[in-house]
Amino acid sequence: MKKLFAEFFGTFWLVFGGCGSALYAAGVPDLGIGFAGVALAFGLTVLTMAYAVGHISGGHFNPAVSFGLWAGGKFEAKDLVGYIIAQLVGAFVAGGVLYVIASGSAGFAIDNGAAGAFAANGYGDLSPGGYSMTAALIAEFVLTMFFLLIILGSTNERAPKGFAPIAIGLGLTLIHLISIPITNTSVNPARSTSQAIIAGGGFVSQLWLFWAAPIAGAIVAGIIHKSLFDKSE
Repeated sequence: MKKLFAEFFGTFWLVFGGCGSALYAAGVPDLGIGFAGVALAFGLTVLTMAYAVGHISGGHFNPAVSFGLWAGGKFEAKDLVGYIIAQLVGAFVAGGVLYVIASGSAGFAIDNGAAGAFAANGYGDLSPGGYSMTAALIAEFVLTMFFLLIILGSTNERAPKGFAPIAIGLGLTLIHLISIPITNTSVNPARSTSQAIIAGGGFVSQLWLFWAAPIAGAIVAGIIHKSLFDKSE
């Protein structure tokens, strides 16, 4: 249970900190943090919680990460369902808290026909930059694959000790710097699900991509690392 609570709190912090920065701070006139600030916020959430609870659960906070670690031989299949449920619950609770806080602002409303509404992920008309489904699929696959390669490599027993959270947090920051204009950046099905359900509309019907592409990319990364890099030679 300690591991599941760690995944709950870690995923809560990721969604609350990352999506919260996009909702509350990104567009403030003159003082807003913009895309770069949101990217950094997502990276900081993972970095801080990896140090806080990573030693308890492994610090996945993301169903795609759990699948990738399983494919890489670093996580047991029997634990997948429990971890994913904990991650989804953490994401949904964070999304609910974000909604309650946002509702305290005069005139708050979710326009679920607008790209990036409630920090949700999308493609086509729901992509911040109007990117197609194919572009979104490729971006989410490739970026999640490299995210898992960073995770698996930096946590390998032969890697320098104690620095993995920094590499992982900076990796997630870079991923967001690249892809916020494309899909509003997912690489995390739990994060996508909570925001899509709350935003509603077309975001829900597009949610399949933000499960399929990240998980596929993560599994490929796990196989690559296990086959090529996780060796003593």
